[in-house]
Amino acid sequence: MPLDRAALHRFLRSVHPYDSLAEEALDDLLPRFRPMELAAGEDIYTLGEPLDGLYLIHSGSVEVRDGNGAQLSILGPRNSFGERGLARDGLAVTSARTLEDSALLVLPRADFLRLAETEPQVKRFFDRQRPAKPKRADLATSRVETLMTAAPLTCAPDATVQEAAKAMAAKHVSSICVTEGEALRGILTIRDLSAKVVAGALPATTPVRAVMTEGPQTLPPSAIGSDVLHMMMERRIGHVPVTEGGKLVGIVTQTDLTRFQATTSAELVRDIATAADALEMARVTARIPQLLVQLVAGGNRHEVVTRLITDIADAATRRLLALAERKLGAPPVPYLWLACGSQGRQEQTGVSDQDNCLILDDAVTEAQMGYFAELAKFVCDGLDACGYIHCPGEMMATNPRWCQPLRVWRGYFANWIAKPSPEAQMLASVMFDLRPIGGAERLFADLQAGTLAAASKNSIFVAHMISNALKHTPPLGLLRGFATIRSGEHKNTLDMKHNGVVPVVDLGRVYALQGRLTPVNTRARLEAAQAAGVLSQSGGQDLMDAYDLIAETRLNHQADQIRAGGRPDNYLSPSSLSDFERSHLRDAFVVIKSLQSALGHGKGALG
Repeated sequence: MPLDRAALHRFLRSVHPYDSLAEEALDDLLPRFRPMELAAGEDIYTLGEPLDGLYLIHSGSVEVRDGNGAQLSILGPRNSFGERGLARDGLAVTSARTLEDSALLVLPRADFLRLAETEPQVKRFFDRQRPAKPKRADLATSRVETLMTAAPLTCAPDATVQEAAKAMAAKHVSSICVTEGEALRGILTIRDLSAKVVAGALPATTPVRAVMTEGPQTLPPSAIGSDVLHMMMERRIGHVPVTEGGKLVGIVTQTDLTRFQATTSAELVRDIATAADALEMARVTARIPQLLVQLVAGGNRHEVVTRLITDIADAATRRLLALAERKLGAPPVPYLWLACGSQGRQEQTGVSDQDNCLILDDAVTEAQMGYFAELAKFVCDGLDACGYIHCPGEMMATNPRWCQPLRVWRGYFANWIAKPSPEAQMLASVMFDLRPIGGAERLFADLQAGTLAAASKNSIFVAHMISNALKHTPPLGLLRGFATIRSGEHKNTLDMKHNGVVPVVDLGRVYALQGRLTPVNTRARLEAAQAAGVLSQSGGQDLMDAYDLIAETRLNHQADQIRAGGRPDNYLSPSSLSDFERSHLRDAFVVIKSLQSALGHGKGALG
């Protein structure tokens, strides 16, 4: 039976966000709701149909399915649905039907949109996008393209040092980039002129190529300011050229950074870069939890926080490599140390183990393998001492399987692609997240490009990777609830890593494979997939919004644990969240499940 005005008023006062409305606004809203009574098994709407409005369940239950027929939700009293389609073009993006006799309340679309426009709390409740973080003029959140000096001073390699010095003096700059065409070949600084030309009594006609720093460290315009500062601190340089696609587009100097105040993480990198041993580094990495708290409290986005924390692990790894070479002597052949897992993706939080491997030059002999076994043990044990515990699955360079010449690595990837067994899927998933940390990066460039090309062409392998990516599912339960862990130490909590972040990581990896995209960071993969058309604009934006919410909820949980004097973990109790937070978190899980369903049915994304 239809509700009378008093009963409807009492009901809406028990439902978010209507319980926050002023009495006058709620009274105005009451007559706008239209009652709808349906028997069990009746369709409410189907995919693509115009929506009558926003649906609110008073009694009964409703099943919501996606375009592939996969169940997304079972909703009960006081749950709303249909807002996603209403906010777009008014067409349903799911299908809904009753599971039992149900009484619904329908708020017409025009009234719903008007309510969202006039009542901020309503807009906030139904808005799927995360609110923008406050923009602050600090180094941590500023992209390099906003910091750099565009069109830096350049000269040719054959120019004389006198010509270069005159050009620098005329422009009042402390460096000059050495280029051939648009390609960067080197950099010459005031310090080079002093230490190499003046101190070495070289003639003014000496060509720049003889004294320049060849192949200098560079960053892309999309890097953040802290990447520059960390590189300067660790490598003790004052100038970082900015390149894009091999083309010089700018330069960042220490002078460019003086107006920024984001040195906390850089100080940790600096202290690690000068540490004498792993014990001294461990005292530095022990400050990471407090850094996480400060970064989260400062309103930094999750991808900035995890990037800064990963930079510290990278610096620790490179310092340990340098200390290992000091102890063991120069390496007999070139090598490359790579990270995978969260470090590889630049997504480390307050809880991280280590995942790494070594690629060796094919010239290595059996007798020389002992050197790299010792180097791997030195570095992995040092990382463990710094809090990056040994990988339980031995996905580390200390495992002989993951310390091999380049030809063996090529064979690994070729076999995984040709014979996609369950183990091959798992290993390929891990190894697609590889990122060079220290050593000869040339050992990886061709391997990555060749593997992506071969893997994307093998439809069977791609299908297996998709199947593997769908094994981690969002923790969705019945009746608008969560599927929490049922027993053990973490009973009644959500695993925000394996059931929250990892499903998005898996999706991003598959999209990168399908599009032959080289980014390793998950959000960068999603952005690249959207730009390449692998993900639709609407589906990609929904997924990034969902990922942002889940990742930030996870970081906030860890920061809360640290502030309370505990150790951070990934297990979140839903009871610690407000009704608003639970509703939005569940909506984020629904988005991920929808995208998983679309991928499983051969579609890139929804919408």
